[in-house]
Amino acid sequence: MREVLDELLAWWSAGEVVGAGTVVDTFRSAPQPPGATMLVGPDGTVAGSVSGGCVEGTVYDLAAAVRETREGALHWFGVSDDDAFSVGLTCGGELAILITAIDQATFADFDQFVDDVKAGRPVALATIIEHPDPTRIGRRLVLRPAQPHSTGGTSTGDLGSERLNRAVLDDGLGLLSAGQDSVIEYGPEGQRLEHGCRVFVCSFAPAPRLIVFGAIDFAKSMTTAGRFLGYDVTLCDARPIFATSERFPDADRVVVDWPHRYLAAERDAGRLDARTALTVLTHDPKFDVPLLEVALRLPEVGYVGAMGSRQAHEDRLSRLREAGVTAAELARLRSPIGLDLRGRTAAETAMSIGAEIVALRWGGTGAPLSRVNGSIHQHASADNATTREDPRHPRRR
Repeated sequence: MREVLDELLAWWSAGEVVGAGTVVDTFRSAPQPPGATMLVGPDGTVAGSVSGGCVEGTVYDLAAAVRETREGALHWFGVSDDDAFSVGLTCGGELAILITAIDQATFADFDQFVDDVKAGRPVALATIIEHPDPTRIGRRLVLRPAQPHSTGGTSTGDLGSERLNRAVLDDGLGLLSAGQDSVIEYGPEGQRLEHGCRVFVCSFAPAPRLIVFGAIDFAKSMTTAGRFLGYDVTLCDARPIFATSERFPDADRVVVDWPHRYLAAERDAGRLDARTALTVLTHDPKFDVPLLEVALRLPEVGYVGAMGSRQAHEDRLSRLREAGVTAAELARLRSPIGLDLRGRTAAETAMSIGAEIVALRWGGTGAPLSRVNGSIHQHASADNATTREDPRHPRRR
């Protein structure tokens, strides 16, 4: 939905009713991930996409119709359906698309929600996609984490049951903290371990962080790759003559500080999480050993990689052991950094590092897809499950 917020806000502010089709669940090689949204405006204008063209025509008709009926509904599209090829989903996957109407009556605080997203404040949107009472399909709850030094979180909107509101707030905040989307199932009024109500939680967390340590030539390509991959990129080096914004225009910020001191400060400020990637490109013991002592003891970061030859790697490991870094902590280190692409240039090296970060984040193998069986578009890893089998859809067993 992030890609269509501007168009949707303009229509919402004008008091218009907008039809929306949102991908809320996927199975096998679905062309778009959960959260992808297509809008149909009051003049028939289209914004966004749900399938890269496969089912756009059908979704357009449904979204245009819901502007009049205001009756939300969940629709499945896939190759197992009788009309699969008539709507064009030939990629071998299935999509669950929620069709709803959005206006000031159905989403009263949409403008505040957009403000949060654009300001980079973490916020999640929870929407009922299935319920025994069809009038509750499409109801929304906006979830916000607690302010610093307080507990819990807050929500606005209403899913039709205080018990359901509380359950979704608790579960949704956990997903938001990890930057994950998911479908959660409850009983009709929010009973846990029961069935009948399914809620899609879409997280709008700030961009994941990439911190590049070492203002060397390779780092310029690494900051460019990080921005391309959608990361918030920081370049850190203790040498002010090298660490400049002019040398690293694709970095969101350039920090002049000792790397280990800067990383410890970010840790203490709570600005690191499981999506944070750390790339140590200094390959100088006086910088990288103190830095890695801090980095490898951060359980919350998702990736720690260090550049250097195999000889430099062995020397680094020896120094880290002498500093008291344990075997379990050393096992987290990705060194030599990157996947084996046999690249030579700085850009090729950055590509291999970026590929390793992506593979580790989503549980990929790094192997050629031509040699891997199973789904190509695997939008979720085991700990980020947005794709699941549903026993109420026999074709999906």
